[in-house]
Amino acid sequence: MNDVFKGLQPERVWHYFAETCKVPRPSKKETQITQYIRQVAGALSLENYMDETGNVIVKKPATPGYENRCSVVLQCHVDMVCEKNSDTYHDFDHDAIQPFIDGEWVKARGTTLGADDGIGIAVQLALMEDKTVKHGPLEFLFTVDEETGLTGAYGLKPGFFDSKILLNLDSEDEGELFIGCAGGKDTIISMNYSKVPVNYDSVAFTIRVSGLKGGHSGDDINKGLGNANKIINRLLWNTAQKYETRISDLKGGNLRNAIAREAFALITLPKRFQNDFAGYVRDFNNMVKKELKTTEPELLVSYAPAELPSYVIDLSSQERLLNALYACPHGVITMSADIPNFVDTSTNLASVKINDKNIEITTSQRSSSESGKEDVVSMVASVFRLAGAKVTHGDGYPGWTPNPDSRILEITRKAYTDLFHSDPKVLAIHAGLECGLFGEKYTGLDMISYGPTIKGAHSPDERLLIATVLRFWDLTIEILRNIPEKTA
Repeated sequence: MNDVFKGLQPERVWHYFAETCKVPRPSKKETQITQYIRQVAGALSLENYMDETGNVIVKKPATPGYENRCSVVLQCHVDMVCEKNSDTYHDFDHDAIQPFIDGEWVKARGTTLGADDGIGIAVQLALMEDKTVKHGPLEFLFTVDEETGLTGAYGLKPGFFDSKILLNLDSEDEGELFIGCAGGKDTIISMNYSKVPVNYDSVAFTIRVSGLKGGHSGDDINKGLGNANKIINRLLWNTAQKYETRISDLKGGNLRNAIAREAFALITLPKRFQNDFAGYVRDFNNMVKKELKTTEPELLVSYAPAELPSYVIDLSSQERLLNALYACPHGVITMSADIPNFVDTSTNLASVKINDKNIEITTSQRSSSESGKEDVVSMVASVFRLAGAKVTHGDGYPGWTPNPDSRILEITRKAYTDLFHSDPKVLAIHAGLECGLFGEKYTGLDMISYGPTIKGAHSPDERLLIATVLRFWDLTIEILRNIPEKTA
């Protein structure tokens, strides 16, 4: 085992988590991790297959005396969100994640940890190996590209697994059992622009928004976190009016399912405004820090002199861009009328990038209902169509409708109460889980999702609460031990 995790229990789960951290596994580049999983399965003489999409299934026979139990498929995704701090050098295609222990938590040095869903991989590998756990027939499903498109779940064909019970190991709050999730859809915007020469009587500055927490665009959307794209656009919109600022470059955010943590702009303005501009940025920084002092204590809006660029984007395109970004909604749209404190519909202004020939903007929408999802998708699309932009959409994915009468929910809830002498919360989650797609492809599949406590997922602040990993493992074992026998 990696010495970082020496002494932690369950030992084999931490062993496999350490091994998983060593294997690069960006979305759409999961070959190394799926090869590793199949190597482990092969060394254990377990039957395993890979489908055309890259998903892997491993089959493990029942322990003696449990052959007549219902078969169960345990499932996790193998890819991870690849985010790093701007001052961290890390090549996610080749470099290992560097985990370390900070008090009660496991974190990574300057990058996402990949506990989402590396800890699910680790539990499944440990179960594949374990000879003491009592269980019926097991299947272990490892899906690819969950984070950027649910490609693995989309490509899964009926018949790849046989079980009628599915344990999704991809939730992030220990003590909470999830029986439903939001559906989602991406809205992608493309805006054209022209390059125009910079006025000779101009000066240039870089503007940066940094220090934000970022986070998961579903789980964290209701926490009042700052969005770097919205903050920098607010500054640019105001300074364009006051100081005739012109944009040469703008980049903010990265992934569709992460709240933007950082943003950068290269701008020019007439020399006569440079002192007033500098004072305005300082005042703006103080104002926004005050507004977000509780949720974003490390927020910083900064500026620095820069070399004059050769061009800026044309004024008409700049005005259309800034107005559209200002008008574009971000955050919670509606709260659930049925579930207390639960987000029903939301949208995330994920990334803005000026490329050599166009401006690309990525947003993502989520809702518990199909109609709510389509409504907020149309809301975002209408803003950018008014700005003359080209708007396209991803395929989207369905939600997972809660079934409060689920048999696996009953088994899991009782297992949790018997083990920990407290009642778990039963919830739906405002995030995309692959369960919605599984349910479409496998009629009658009884599903539940649970996991250890992970905070700050999809950001370099991602951390895994050590104590909850043992509870995660113990709960999984207890669930498997109590799976009922097949009915005639």
